[in-house]
Amino acid sequence: MNSESIYWMSLAHELPAWNFADREAWKNEDKMNLIIQFFHTQKMSISDFFGLSEKDWKNCFLLNNRQLTELQKAKSSLANYAFLAETLQNNGIDAIPIVSPDYSKTLKENLKKSAPILLYTKGNQQIMQEKSIAIVGSREASDIALQFTDNVAKKATKEWKVVVSGFAKGVDKQALDSSIACKGQSIIVLPQGILTFEAGFKTYYKQIIDDDVLVLSTFHPQAPWGKDLAMARNSIIYGLAKEIFVAESKPSKNRQGKETKGGTYAGAMDGLKKGRQIYVRNPDPTEKNDNLYLIQCGAIAVDFDGNQVSLAETAQATVSFSDQIKDILATKELTINEIHTKIKFPKSEATLKKELLKLDFVEVIKIKNKNYYSLKSTSAATLF
Repeated sequence: MNSESIYWMSLAHELPAWNFADREAWKNEDKMNLIIQFFHTQKMSISDFFGLSEKDWKNCFLLNNRQLTELQKAKSSLANYAFLAETLQNNGIDAIPIVSPDYSKTLKENLKKSAPILLYTKGNQQIMQEKSIAIVGSREASDIALQFTDNVAKKATKEWKVVVSGFAKGVDKQALDSSIACKGQSIIVLPQGILTFEAGFKTYYKQIIDDDVLVLSTFHPQAPWGKDLAMARNSIIYGLAKEIFVAESKPSKNRQGKETKGGTYAGAMDGLKKGRQIYVRNPDPTEKNDNLYLIQCGAIAVDFDGNQVSLAETAQATVSFSDQIKDILATKELTINEIHTKIKFPKSEATLKKELLKLDFVEVIKIKNKNYYSLKSTSAATLF
């Protein structure tokens, strides 16, 4: 293991992370800007940076008193990380900092200053530089979603693409298993520290030594599995992939039993906002999931084998906006919020209002000081 790994580990894990309760703490972007300053601008190694005095830190990098105190604490933790680095080395685990040529170029390109400072890996690191796809979806996936995952993973393997998996049950595990079954290459992205994956290393020992599987974590090596880590891991899965395929995005339920949007939905929407191409399995009209909504929001619809389908083939695509409005207003008047929910309109309620006003068969009526939308009366004057 590189002798500078202990400095990278201290920088990655010892500085308090920003949150809503502590907005003066370190954002990942703050750490990245600091690295740019000392490594790229001043051509300084991280060990040389940690060797500077507090006065030099303040003068050269314009750090405030709190940041200086936290860096000193990180510096005092170097001895502890020396022992951890030895443990990692004994287990065949590498620590790859963001400045290393071995770091995933795809991850840096997709996440930019949100990319993790350090990657912990075991296996064939070259896998990170190959073309890659992620197949994501619900933990409680339907049979059709799992079959879709199997089809896309096998197709990716034939095209020499790496399959990125989050190692959760459902779609994630299916993607990994299908890739391995076809002798493809995979990246397992852990929701925990890499030293806590002992059972997994035993399970995938052969694939790792055959250079077909790379195990990767961005968390402290000794961190146990946690729900927060599982959610944070999702951005790494999306970041490592050149292409993202959504098998199934299902709402999940919180502790109160109410439906909430899950990690698949959040990741796909975030990708769309960033201009990434998200491929979503074209659902059957009877399915209860968010696949169609993601397609309406700009995702690309694909068939059962992952091939792009035309707009005309998209589920419910033949039902125009005006026909949908006629259908839902046929029996009773509705509020803008009710309409927005029923047709899963992909834009805001304000935009929906503008679209409704363009329809000559819709009128606004007021009931108990609240606006409702209704079909205009079709009765007309007649001579008979």
